[in-house]
Amino acid sequence: MDKLRKAERARRLRAVEQAARVLPGELAQALFALGEDELAGAEELRLRRGWPLLVNLSGTERETAGPPVTEGDLRAVLENASQASAHTVLDQMKNGYVTLRGGHRLGLCGTVARQGADMVTLRYLTSLSLRLACPAAGQAGQVVKALRTPEGVASTLIVAPPGAGKTTLLRELVRLLSEGAGGPPLRVGLADERGEVAALWRGEPQFDVGRHTDVLDGCRKAEGLLILLRGMNPQVLAADEITHSEDAAAMEEAAGCGVALLATAHAAGTEDLRRRPVYRALLERGVFQRAVVLERRGGERLARVEELS
Repeated sequence: MDKLRKAERARRLRAVEQAARVLPGELAQALFALGEDELAGAEELRLRRGWPLLVNLSGTERETAGPPVTEGDLRAVLENASQASAHTVLDQMKNGYVTLRGGHRLGLCGTVARQGADMVTLRYLTSLSLRLACPAAGQAGQVVKALRTPEGVASTLIVAPPGAGKTTLLRELVRLLSEGAGGPPLRVGLADERGEVAALWRGEPQFDVGRHTDVLDGCRKAEGLLILLRGMNPQVLAADEITHSEDAAAMEEAAGCGVALLATAHAAGTEDLRRRPVYRALLERGVFQRAVVLERRGGERLARVEELS
C-alpha cells in the first residue's frame, strides 16, 4: 500500500509540474512555494484577474502568496497553452476550453465575440481554470470485475458531480478492458471529443488506454461514436460526458448493433439521473444496464456499482 501511495503521489506531482509549464514565472513560483506535501493533493488551478492564484486541494481552495493575476498573465497562459498559435485551438476555444499536452484542460472565461448567432472566440479574458489530469493506475480494478459478463461487459454509466473523477475512472476501465482484466481483451473504440481521456498528442496517447483501444478525437461525440462503430468494429464504445440528445441517439444506435457502452454523466446519483430527460430516455430503453456512482467522503473517493432496471 505504501508503494502505491508513493507512486500516486509521484504521478500527481508530475502532473502539476507538467501543467504548470503554461504559467508565467511569478505565478509558477507562487504555486511551487506551497511545497510537495500540499501540491500532491492539487486538482485544479484557478486564475482570476486581480486575485492571487488559487489551488484546489482535494476540494478546498488555497490562495497562494503570489501577486494578483493580471490580464497579461491570462494572455500569457493562453499563449503558452496554444504554443503561441491561438488560431490552432480556435474550435476548442469556442467551447470555452483548450486541451493541453498531457490531457490537462484549460477552461476560459471572458467576453464572448460573436459572428451573427455563433460564438467565434473569447476576448478580454477574466479568469482561467486549469484542471489537472492524472492517471491513477489500479483505481478501477474492483469495479471492472462487477461490470464483466459472460458476453463481455455490461453497458455502464459512470455517474457523479463535476470533479469527482469520472474521466479518470473511464480511462482506467477502458485500459483494463482493452488489456483483458477480468476476461478476454476487448476492442474498445474511444470517442475522445475533448482530448482528456487518451490525451492524444500528435497521434500518440499521453495516457495508457490499452493496446486494443482505437482513439478518435477532435470531433463531436455523436459523430465520433458512429465513425468508430462503422469503421473499427468495436466490442465496446466509450465516451466522456454524454450531455446532448444527439449523443444519446448515437449511443442507442450503437447498442442496437450489439456494442457495449461506457460513458460518463453529470448527476448526483441514479435517482438524479432518472430525472434528466436525456438520461431518462436511455434508461427507459434499457441502453445501460449498470451505473458506477462516485462520491467523495472527506478526502477519499468511493465507487459503488448499481443495477439499472
